[in-house]
Amino acid sequence: MDHATPDFLAEIPVFDAFEDVVNLDHYRPLPADWMLAVADVVSSGVAIRNGRYKMVNMAGASVITAVLNALGRHDYPFVFGGDGAVIALPGSGAAAVRDALAAVARWIAEDLSLEMRVALVPVADVRKAGRDVFVARLQSSPDLTFAMLAGGGAAWAEARVKAGDYAIPAAPPGTRADLTGLSCRWNPIEARNGQIVSVIAVQRSAAAAADFARLVADVVALAGSRGDGGAPIEADRLVPSLSRAGLDAEARALAPEGRQGMVRLRLLFQFAMTRLSKATGLTLGGFNARRYLRELARNTDFRKFDDGLKMTIDIDQAGLGKIEALLEDAAARGVCDYGLHSQPSALLTCIVPSHRRRDHMHLVDGGGGGYAIAAQHMKAKIAARKAAVA
Repeated sequence: MDHATPDFLAEIPVFDAFEDVVNLDHYRPLPADWMLAVADVVSSGVAIRNGRYKMVNMAGASVITAVLNALGRHDYPFVFGGDGAVIALPGSGAAAVRDALAAVARWIAEDLSLEMRVALVPVADVRKAGRDVFVARLQSSPDLTFAMLAGGGAAWAEARVKAGDYAIPAAPPGTRADLTGLSCRWNPIEARNGQIVSVIAVQRSAAAAADFARLVADVVALAGSRGDGGAPIEADRLVPSLSRAGLDAEARALAPEGRQGMVRLRLLFQFAMTRLSKATGLTLGGFNARRYLRELARNTDFRKFDDGLKMTIDIDQAGLGKIEALLEDAAARGVCDYGLHSQPSALLTCIVPSHRRRDHMHLVDGGGGGYAIAAQHMKAKIAARKAAVA
């Protein structure tokens, strides 16, 4: 099934210098009849404290997978937020996506023991509220682009969904979404420079646009001072691994209880072939692990714009200190609000429609709460600032 608006998707600008992410010349407004699929894990902080953030990440990625599979293609704009997601889609796909959201919410409840809010928000309602949704694409690698969202509309939609608006109830017990391509095979990836830092910075007012653009450029430059942009994933450091938790989670995503045994065997066989291909350099069944790992390292969303700067970077203490000083100064001058969270490792959750294609997508977050905890820190700062002037 294809509900695409080909002309619009083809016209979305593509840029390759991440520091230009705040330049609205790169963006186009979503068509008036489009919608936003919004998902958010309820009480993600509790799950994080219970050591379940990998499952929280998988829940967010599963929503993206279910929606894209329902639409029959994987180039619709989306942003992964760690404990949730936003996906832009044409109104003609609303019925199929509504069913997919209901189904994936049920699967998340039954198989991941998490509650996921899911909703569809019309872009027309966003505009009535005085916001908008602009989309651009960052060329993350020769094979893949990731969507960037601006205009304040996605943040408005997420706030309304958290307040209970536009809610879609979970499907009946036992309903399953199509989660083909969802993969959870990687153990946490340890920092090589000292720590993995999740960064969120949001422009405080329209008047601060120029200062915020300079701030983003400066933060990006500091994060990339080693020449890698601060990317926490390196091909040479990736070792194929398959934890029991990852194996179980992926098997549950791909098959109902009672049919997971064969799926586990297939996943174990694929894992063995991956290890063999990486060790020997051989291409097995059209798959070459060394090439795939190089592509994987490039095809990550470790930095993005979702009505604000979001980055998960590998950085040393000195670099982090400089970034934090920049952000603190900008906050004091009224340019931005921000939150940071440091942890020893990164998490990787993958959407791989085919191992033979090169446009597989890999979603990065901090392994100790990542964006969810950084967002909590930012909200606490905002509350303290407002209380001080009340």
